[in-house]
Amino acid sequence: MADKATAKPGKGPRWYFSLRSPYSWMAYRDLTERYPDVADAIEWIPFWEPDEQTAKLLAEAQVELPIVPMSRAKNFYILQDTARLSKARGWTMSWPIDRDPNWEVSHLGYLVAADAGQGRAFIDRVYKARWEQNRDICDREVIGDIGAELGLDAERVANASDDAELRRRGVAALTRSYKDGLFGVPFFVHRRDKYFGVDRLRAYVASMRGEEAPAGDRQSWLDDLIELPELVTPGGDAGHAGGCG
Repeated sequence: MADKATAKPGKGPRWYFSLRSPYSWMAYRDLTERYPDVADAIEWIPFWEPDEQTAKLLAEAQVELPIVPMSRAKNFYILQDTARLSKARGWTMSWPIDRDPNWEVSHLGYLVAADAGQGRAFIDRVYKARWEQNRDICDREVIGDIGAELGLDAERVANASDDAELRRRGVAALTRSYKDGLFGVPFFVHRRDKYFGVDRLRAYVASMRGEEAPAGDRQSWLDDLIELPELVTPGGDAGHAGGCG
């Protein structure tokens, strides 16, 4: 399947992913491992928190992304929630420590890989690096090494954020997210319908396949995905598996 990241922007089915988000990582794995037909049918668009240079370009375009500081309480909740969800899926997850991150490094590096038809492979390796190997995906050397593994020009991948044209395309991707009404990731769009969070993936898949939406969307997702005896008890609340983390 050819990468769709370089296709002419349109209004077809699409999803916004972030390489920094644990929920986006989970959605990526669920999407590609459980619903590969849908993964192949949609456009993949990166989203990230912009650095000062990108933020200035967005401001000039009168684009204000819905990014707010995360509270300490929410941060602790996400740590617990993602630990539960990854354990229930049988996945090993490692939480990296981000010190002065610059997300342009990995997300603009993705555009280089996508241009070479290696976008999906790049995403897979970067997610593994961050969430399974505890590597710093804001480190140019790490991203360059991943590019080299894919047969790409390591220096170009590593220094993608220095490229004015790639920066412009990154701004265009973030502007699309703004126009689509994105407020967190993962974020899926099909026609006029929008779906936020990894726990809405089944409903999105049903929409894409022209199937009836699963009854009791939240519980159906839990029942279909895995058994969660230690997470959900009768009358209990598993919380929002969502995104934006």
